[in-house]
Amino acid sequence: MPRFSVIVPCFKVQGFLRECLDSVLEQSFRDLELIAVDDCSPDGCGAILDEYAARDPRVKVLHLPENVGLGRARNAGLPRATGDFLFFLDSDDTLTPGALGAIADRLAESGDPDVLVFDYARTYWWGGMRRNVLAHLLTEAGPGTFTAAEYPQILDLLMVVWNKVYRRDFVEENGFEFPPGYYEDTPWTFPVMLSAGRIAALDRICVNYRQRRQGNILSTTSRKHFDIHDQYERVFAFVGSRPALAAWRPYLHRKMGEHCLDILAKPDRLPPSDKAEFFRRTARMFAGHRPPGARVEGEVRLLTGSYAMYQVKRQSGRAGRELGRRGLEVRKAVAGRARRGLAGLHARRPLDANLAVYSAFSHKGVLGDPAAVYRAARELAPHIRGVWVVGDAEEARRLPPDVEYVLVDSPRYLDVTARAKFFVNNVNWPGTLVKRPGSVYIHTHQGTPLKYMGADLLGKPGARYGFDVPQMLRRADRWDYSLVANRHSELVWERAYPCHFTSVRTGSPRNDALVNATPGDGAGFRARHGIPEGHTVVLYAPTRRDYHRGGHVDRVDLARFAADLGEGHTLVVRLHPTVAPGPARGLGLAELHRRGVLVDATDEPHVEELMLASDALVTDYSALMFDYANLDRPIVVHADDWPAYVASRGAYLDVTAEAPGHVSRSYRELAWLFASGAWRDEESARLRADFRTRFCEFDDGRAAERVVRTLLLGEPVPEPESAVVPGPAAGHDLLAST
Repeated sequence: MPRFSVIVPCFKVQGFLRECLDSVLEQSFRDLELIAVDDCSPDGCGAILDEYAARDPRVKVLHLPENVGLGRARNAGLPRATGDFLFFLDSDDTLTPGALGAIADRLAESGDPDVLVFDYARTYWWGGMRRNVLAHLLTEAGPGTFTAAEYPQILDLLMVVWNKVYRRDFVEENGFEFPPGYYEDTPWTFPVMLSAGRIAALDRICVNYRQRRQGNILSTTSRKHFDIHDQYERVFAFVGSRPALAAWRPYLHRKMGEHCLDILAKPDRLPPSDKAEFFRRTARMFAGHRPPGARVEGEVRLLTGSYAMYQVKRQSGRAGRELGRRGLEVRKAVAGRARRGLAGLHARRPLDANLAVYSAFSHKGVLGDPAAVYRAARELAPHIRGVWVVGDAEEARRLPPDVEYVLVDSPRYLDVTARAKFFVNNVNWPGTLVKRPGSVYIHTHQGTPLKYMGADLLGKPGARYGFDVPQMLRRADRWDYSLVANRHSELVWERAYPCHFTSVRTGSPRNDALVNATPGDGAGFRARHGIPEGHTVVLYAPTRRDYHRGGHVDRVDLARFAADLGEGHTLVVRLHPTVAPGPARGLGLAELHRRGVLVDATDEPHVEELMLASDALVTDYSALMFDYANLDRPIVVHADDWPAYVASRGAYLDVTAEAPGHVSRSYRELAWLFASGAWRDEESARLRADFRTRFCEFDDGRAAERVVRTLLLGEPVPEPESAVVPGPAAGHDLLAST
């Protein structure tokens, strides 16, 4: 008996069907059967299904003699299912890699509940991807099981059939089946969820929900959308037959009204001539199923009036929103003029030689190189007042209590930025900030560059997508000083940003903490995340990919890597900051962290602490490797897509030939390096020493002090002593050839 029966009804989806089937059959978890139902599709679906069945015994195909619709096609597959759990997958959607394995693990952990609810992401025809905005409800459900009554928020999630798996015995015992017509998920999902004695949740994206440009049944203009009324009648009939569910009637009454009004409001659902009839039928149903004494509040109150009144309120609502939009534009314009006027007034005041303004990572807080300079200035130049720019009140709440700050674009921001002499940042200041004569702009950058930056992106259209390179260079024209940690960086920054600044060989201020590290550093991170004493901590820090929309590509199976590292090891993962807000963590990372398989350190604000807490770094092409080399700890470069990365983004050197340690070009090689111990052998130490000589050249542990004394106080301080820089390694140095 297989663990899963995946039922896939098919009708006129030949262009998407192979991708759907492959996403199921190529899962690493293979204990499944795939029941494909050809709903008398007039295209090539039937032949495709037969082809797959001929080569994979797990595929069972049922050809229906006539088209019966999505719901009844699923019903046709039900009697043929033998798996422990049922999974209904639409034939234009796909499973994400590792989805079934994650579902199987969660089912085992929760003791085979009646229903397991998981997450999904909308994938758009133009290439975009957006995670379910209510995914937090899955996290908040907790690790145990519950009923809908105990956690009613679970019903706020999309009430469809395909974001859940169902215990087959539970379905058969209750006789659940799909009705004909549109919205067939409604009279399945509500009865199932309200009847389930044990529900569990999985905070992981398991399904890619395809948003087709055309061809989506529910986006077709038709009277078939009137089917929603019959579907809710079935829901009310089910609840009526189960006295124990009577308390759900007010909820379902409101839900029905909201659902029908949503259909009515969408411009592509109902023919215009049928909208009045749809409203009146909905209103009659709403009145007929209203529980005694139930209050009617919110949007559904529209159903207690006439269709004419509904139209008036809809039109007035649109007019109000338009007036609000125009009013907002006017207010923004007025505020902009006021800010410019206020800034002009401030600009007439003399510069304050004892005022420095700091920002990091687009106003994210006291972080990175600017933070290291700020701390050194407080010690060495206490007369220089330091003020941080933060993006919003939420960021401000995370600041240490003794840090002075201003919110970006606030009146106080305009005041301090108009009068400050010193500006320290690791990204460009906003274009609205006008550089005054006599002010000093210190740009720290964000580490040593491997990938193309600045003007070099002009030849890489995919990598510069969303970047206005000429504007970037105009903002860089304000720099007075560019801090460099090595001569490689000096050469790159002067090439990538052809502006009038002076390169200063200070070293990287944030790396002072690494150069001056003591054995106990990083213990706080280990304790905070429950890492056992004596464990070898492997930090995995991948970078973003410019050849993939959104930037995130799973190059390593994290669960497998954590398992292969074995006992006595802890895998810590830090995603690139630009992909962290997207769906990347929902593709398995968050769930693995919850289960204790690994530690997700993506939200840790201070990357220096992560490096100090780890014993080895695995990365692909992240600039973190240049900083980490200061610790003189093993580094492994996982370069399985190096040619694609270079083609899409460009690189200043061949890191596979000038690597700080061993290079793996497949997962098998990566796993072998750790299993064999080669990751920390003599050859890795030799490679690291050569890398350190070249790229840790000016990092001597006094970089922040050097910046403060030289650039803020004007004291003569010698450059850091450095070793002779070796020539390029045997592998071609791409910087010289570009």
